[in-house]
Amino acid sequence: MAHRPLACVILAAGKGTRMKSDLPKVLHRVAGRPMVGHVLAAVKALDPDHVVVVVGPGMDSVAAAVAPYPTAVQQEQRGTADAVRAAFGLLEGFTGDVVVLYGDTPLVTPDTLRAMVAARRQANDPAVVVLGMRPDDPGAYGRLILNARGGLEKIVEHLDASAEERAVTLCNAGLMAFDGARMFDLIGRVGNSNAKNEFYLTDVVQIARVSGMACAVVEAAPAEVVGVNSRAELSEVERLMQRRLRKAAMDNGATLCDPDSTLFSHDTRLGRDVVVGAHVVFGPGVVVEDGVEIKPFCHLEQTRVERGAVIGPFARLRPGAAIGPDAHIGNFVEIKNATVEAGAKVNHLSYIGDARVGSKANIGAGTITCNYDGFGKYHTDIGAGAFIGSNSALVAPVAIGDGAIVGAGSVVTAAVEGDALAVSRATQKSYAGWAKRFRERKRAEKAAKA
Repeated sequence: MAHRPLACVILAAGKGTRMKSDLPKVLHRVAGRPMVGHVLAAVKALDPDHVVVVVGPGMDSVAAAVAPYPTAVQQEQRGTADAVRAAFGLLEGFTGDVVVLYGDTPLVTPDTLRAMVAARRQANDPAVVVLGMRPDDPGAYGRLILNARGGLEKIVEHLDASAEERAVTLCNAGLMAFDGARMFDLIGRVGNSNAKNEFYLTDVVQIARVSGMACAVVEAAPAEVVGVNSRAELSEVERLMQRRLRKAAMDNGATLCDPDSTLFSHDTRLGRDVVVGAHVVFGPGVVVEDGVEIKPFCHLEQTRVERGAVIGPFARLRPGAAIGPDAHIGNFVEIKNATVEAGAKVNHLSYIGDARVGSKANIGAGTITCNYDGFGKYHTDIGAGAFIGSNSALVAPVAIGDGAIVGAGSVVTAAVEGDALAVSRATQKSYAGWAKRFRERKRAEKAAKA
């Protein structure tokens, strides 16, 4: 079969005034990614020939976020058909199929978009395919009215619907697929004779039917087509996305001890037999290999954890953390831009930043790498099998050799040779009876003031 070109037009010009935000609506994040980024990811899976994002005037931040895809500007907010018209200049002469989506509908899946394209290419050659849904409460949604052959006859807005039409449960979800050869004329014929003087994309169905063209419907789950116009709706979409990501993780062999308290990013990758405790947060860019245990109340971002490692509880892995196989990162430990090699242990109350911890090294409680002097960041290198005593400060740049031992409470400012002992602290002194005399003196002073 010859390749039929495909274009996608994403409408992202809405101001989102109900969001009450300086950030354009479509740039608000769901699972760590801007909403329009989710839509672009779904579109990309179809390998389209053209993608155009329609933005409003001055939306340079949206144009930057969707690059390298081109943008067209809808100069005035005059309705959805007018928004699609803004993309015409970048689609001039295009005669393939065109899918129109919305940048604030981030849950739509590639499978649904493929189904719309497949329906557009059916033998009856519909000029327009509309995505429908059957919500639990049809409420004020427009109804999709089918004819006796199962084709789409018209879209009726709730306010204009008869009692019989309002009883229809199939509702308009907004997304559409067009035959590009007919789309330009159909949308060009949309008028604005309505209360808002806007050009509504839904009018194309009636225009097509009056002209004798077929129209069709593809149904999607209501959860796929939830749009965002407010912070409350944003939180609902986040909830639905998290449910989807949790299910995918468990379907792929991970155990979530308390799924509802685990938060994923859109790109989190968990291997088989990973066990995730309650209240774990995965920021963007996390890869966890097979057999890792992540105990409760951990936060991971831009991190890779290799097979068999144990993380937490209450650990924080910041960008650039690379945890080797069978390593242990314990409670209240923070790792940033550092590699912890195979079998190494950082078990308690430590900060390791801009560093390498060699294989099977042991970092005692309270140890920190002093990597910043107010002007620059510096590296600490801890060799394989080294033992760093509790409450030590390693002042970078500094290197601790393989097998070396640093005595507890030391401040290390110079290199330590392999297998050497480094101790840097004041000599301990004891004064017999001093504590007893101190207490007696203080009691006497207090009694004298009574």
